[in-house]
Amino acid sequence: MKKSDWKDRLGVMYSTNPDFEYNTGDEEQEDTLPKEKQLLRISLDKRNRGGKAVTLITGFTGTTEDLSDLGKFLKVKCGVGGSAKDGEIIVQGDHRQKVLEILQKEGYTKSRII
Repeated sequence: MKKSDWKDRLGVMYSTNPDFEYNTGDEEQEDTLPKEKQLLRISLDKRNRGGKAVTLITGFTGTTEDLSDLGKFLKVKCGVGGSAKDGEIIVQGDHRQKVLEILQKEGYTKSRII
């Protein structure tokens, strides 16, 4: 069965541009680099958080699913809350040294504290 594509274009206005190409909004995600090639930077951040400190992990290259899996793993290991979005993992509290040890044990050898 052929999927009807008109349902994908609901809510799109008509264009008179002959070179117009419809963009579905699907962005291709880049492949996740192997653990040993990831250059993760661990830092402490207090900005715009009401004075509370968070451990910020940046530099992850890969899919959002892999990012959220790594974020969940780190939050469970540290026993705290946090989030993983926009290429960053936020772990509540100052856990820089613990996060570095966990990442190195998991194979992220290029991780470092800034």
